[in-house]
Amino acid sequence: MSKICDQISDAILDELIKQDPNSRVAVETLTTTGLIMVAGEVTTKGYVDVQGVARDVLKRIGYDKPEYGFNYDDCSILVSLHEQSPDISQGVTEGQGDDKEQGAGDQGLMFGYATNETPELMPMPIVIAHKLVRKLSEVRKSDELKWLRPDGKSQVTVEYENGKPKRTHTIVVSAHHADIPMEQVRKEIKERVVIPVCKEWMDDKTIVHINPTGRFVKGGPPADTGLTGRKIIVDTYGGWGRHGGGCFSGKDPSKVDRSATYMARYVAKNIVAAGLAERCEVQIAYAIGLSKPVSVYVNSFGTGKVPDQKIEEIVKQTFDMRPKAITEYLQLKRPIYEKTAAYGHFGRSESEFTWERTDKAEELRSYLK
Repeated sequence: MSKICDQISDAILDELIKQDPNSRVAVETLTTTGLIMVAGEVTTKGYVDVQGVARDVLKRIGYDKPEYGFNYDDCSILVSLHEQSPDISQGVTEGQGDDKEQGAGDQGLMFGYATNETPELMPMPIVIAHKLVRKLSEVRKSDELKWLRPDGKSQVTVEYENGKPKRTHTIVVSAHHADIPMEQVRKEIKERVVIPVCKEWMDDKTIVHINPTGRFVKGGPPADTGLTGRKIIVDTYGGWGRHGGGCFSGKDPSKVDRSATYMARYVAKNIVAAGLAERCEVQIAYAIGLSKPVSVYVNSFGTGKVPDQKIEEIVKQTFDMRPKAITEYLQLKRPIYEKTAAYGHFGRSESEFTWERTDKAEELRSYLK
């Protein structure tokens, strides 16, 4: 349910950025039985019909029938928004605050990660997990499996050998469904979802759990309360690498929780794409109101072609990690965010995901010569 909330928060952000690219937005959404609540801080020259945006998101997701227990056109929506604190605003507004440059919107540690074990330069388990839920949504929306309903999730355990993925050990898919026999649910999801996505990595020992509780008829907000920012691990690397703890959705790019984490992924991905390391984690730390990071740290887990300290020096020479520079280089003042709120923020090939480019790889590669 938290991914519903993420999508609503980011859809509101998109609508505001569309009208005023300099909008300051920090919107949280909560959903439960028959209710959505939207709260937060917004400073903008634009206007958004919060209720209308929320209902449109629910309809796109598929909560469009009363029998699902949650329907886009008759749920209650409460809204409580106010302006950003002037004390925070001065720190992130260019020309104000002690720094005078645009400073970070908060203090914190942001992490990025990349590995060469998949074409996406992402860990194999999260890549497969995202493909499973995409396929689940695809067969539902195409009416291939008419009894499927909008709620669903996946989890994948991959066996590694010498640090490389070897096979899928366990696959878990939970899918919201109509009141039909569980044998049909399990048989058809395995045939139409699990095998098409995972067959290359499955063998006769692979364990498959489909709806392991035995029933998933009651789903969506009536079954589970949701809140923006609860799924930070599925948003990132599925548990690989560290996480600073800040979520992404509902936040404009002045919030380094979001923009600097995108930058850290961009840096890590280019390091791996350049062959400087087989896998890499980048940490960037900020203080609220200051434009330059207070620290940059690189860990190649022993796979670096040059020492990690040297990679750090290269990173500092190559990438400008001030909030304004990140926002401009990654083109973050665009209404691109609702799409990020489902199926992960990383490992994507769509044009909106500028932080997934590897356009700095050749420049980084030159340091190997």
